[in-house]
Amino acid sequence: MTRTISHAELLELKRWNTPTVYNGWEQITRHNTGREGFNLEPVTDFMPQMGPMAGYAVTVMIEPGNRNHLNNNPDAVKQYLEYVASVAGPKIVVVQDLDKPVIYGAFWGEVNSNLHRALGCIGTITDGGIRDTDEMNNAGFKALARGVCVGHAWSTPVKWNCEVEVFGRKVLPGQLIHADKHGFLVIPDEDQEKLLEATRFMDSNECNTIISAARNTAGKSAVEILAGFHRAVLDFNKSAEAKFGRKGEW
Repeated sequence: MTRTISHAELLELKRWNTPTVYNGWEQITRHNTGREGFNLEPVTDFMPQMGPMAGYAVTVMIEPGNRNHLNNNPDAVKQYLEYVASVAGPKIVVVQDLDKPVIYGAFWGEVNSNLHRALGCIGTITDGGIRDTDEMNNAGFKALARGVCVGHAWSTPVKWNCEVEVFGRKVLPGQLIHADKHGFLVIPDEDQEKLLEATRFMDSNECNTIISAARNTAGKSAVEILAGFHRAVLDFNKSAEAKFGRKGEW
């Protein structure tokens, strides 16, 4: 996969929350924005104070409830970490737990989060569990997960650098991801280049029209407020259509 945005642009994408990035993405994509791109199952952000994260997916499957994996490939951890290290950052580790919906053990805790942080990973999305949440916070490693648990069981890597599915969304290695307390958005490769500009435009468009009309209501009657809002919606859609050839969300 070819990365088409700079690191500086990636950092700027972090200035917006994931719903705002989604608003930009829906204007430029040919994908079904009602079904594709985002998580289809509930996910919890255990570090919401860290704000959004944006990075490229490295992928791994685990099955902590199956101890046989320790014997199947004794070098699995070494090989997996070499794969992670070989990919340029910033990286988000996307972990599919094959034990779902049961959480037998956590792939993430104090040790793994610090190690992956050193390898250029900024966080994880896992449909399994995490533990040592205070220590993960201290490491600056963000986690969106299904839940928390006590132990790690046999959470060795089973397969990596492959397609995974977490929270109803398939993710390929190298795909751009934006995530925060609302969930996560996986950006199709062809939409990367125009994403930042679209996000900027739609956020500004919303502030200059709909939000402004909804806030500027002092001394106005309900009839005047609604009339002003309807005018703002028309302006909002007109601006979006002029820019992208399609109306905005309103």
